[in-house]
Amino acid sequence: MDYVSTRGAAPSLDFEAVTLAGLAPDGGLYLPAAWPTLSRDEIAGLAGLSYVETAVRVCTPFVGDALSEDELRRLLASAYAGFSHAAVAPLKQLDERHWLLELFHGPTLAFKDVAMQALGLLFETFLGRRTEHLTIIGATSGDTGSAAIHALAGRAHLDVFMLHPLGRVTDVQRRQMTTVQSPNVFNIAVEGNFDDAQALVKAMFNDPAFAGKYRLAAVNSINWARLMLQIVYYFYAAVRLGAPGRRVSFSVPTGNFGDVFAGYVAARMGLPIGKLIVATNVNDILHRALSLGDYSVGGVEATAAPSMDIQVSSNFERLLFDLYGRDGAATAAAMTGFEASKRLDLPPAMRAEAAALLVSARVDADGMAEALRRTASECNELVDPHTAIGLAAAWELAGEVEGPIVTLATAHPAKFRDAVERASGQRPTLPMRAAGLFDREERYATLPAELGAVEAYIGERATPA
Repeated sequence: MDYVSTRGAAPSLDFEAVTLAGLAPDGGLYLPAAWPTLSRDEIAGLAGLSYVETAVRVCTPFVGDALSEDELRRLLASAYAGFSHAAVAPLKQLDERHWLLELFHGPTLAFKDVAMQALGLLFETFLGRRTEHLTIIGATSGDTGSAAIHALAGRAHLDVFMLHPLGRVTDVQRRQMTTVQSPNVFNIAVEGNFDDAQALVKAMFNDPAFAGKYRLAAVNSINWARLMLQIVYYFYAAVRLGAPGRRVSFSVPTGNFGDVFAGYVAARMGLPIGKLIVATNVNDILHRALSLGDYSVGGVEATAAPSMDIQVSSNFERLLFDLYGRDGAATAAAMTGFEASKRLDLPPAMRAEAAALLVSARVDADGMAEALRRTASECNELVDPHTAIGLAAAWELAGEVEGPIVTLATAHPAKFRDAVERASGQRPTLPMRAAGLFDREERYATLPAELGAVEAYIGERATPA
């Protein structure tokens, strides 16, 4: 399997190289040169398989010869051995049509663990072959950082620098990052919002001298391997609800577009998805893009769903690449224009092509709170604010989509205790695997959202390649 950049000017890479690379040197994002497909019989054959075995069959076409099937199976079995539910990603029924896909049974109580626990092992495996050192740089709006740190802390050949927006993540999210005392982990609180932190990460990757000296790699969803691992749970859930014999729709709380793009890839691979509902909060650039063609940056509004407080959705570029007919030059021109003007217009034909699979909804704070209350009162289920936004969108658009609707439950409600309590009157408790979180010492640096300051901090601590 070869991987190409969305901007068309970077060399193609194999799976091992693309996992270690992250962002392409031309500023684009890597994705497969062609989408692999699973036949109807192959999809039907996933019925009754464990999550690990499902992952082996879904991921094998992307991995190519970078890992043998047995190596991949052992790696995935190790990645999910510590999850608190034997199903890894269990389905929970809410009513006759709506389901939750619980993706928060990993060590940091969020869906990012599903990919990150395996990605950490991929890094360790590939770096062990090469005896090279990587500097992992990431930006987090809350959950990516803690998942990455827990997956990579203490691993050989790696330093981890994670940027989060100061004061814009919950106390649980912050402490899951800053109380990890491993000597290869460094947390940076950026005086700005998530988009500022993400822009700093991209700028470091696009600084050839800095990126080359420290051999930068990514763990957020610009890294293709992360998205590949998220494709699996779409197949796992859909098959349990009747695929390929019937279509299944999904509602996805969306910020950076990575999780929903994984569903898009599942559909391109042959999974019969009715619709993918792109559920946004008031930071609604994706809803405006898909419904109006208006992909323009506004101000970021802080909400009770901080992982969605984003105005530049990095993975949207991967969808644009397909919508531009996989023309790297056209995608590069569009993204260069967007980066300069903070605006990109999607013509009607392009929106219509996207609408064959993707629909969207905008859910404000009142809608989120009402969905959270409704789920608690009618279904006896507490959900976190992001999942509540997904459920609100699923209920709003239920008449427009086909089949059962699975809302991705992206985090345990205890990660957002204050917001859940305000809406439902019930305060969720942290599960035992997070016990002691508030007794541990925190360690992080606070820096301005300036490239020079962040590079200087990293340069003093990172191991040169």
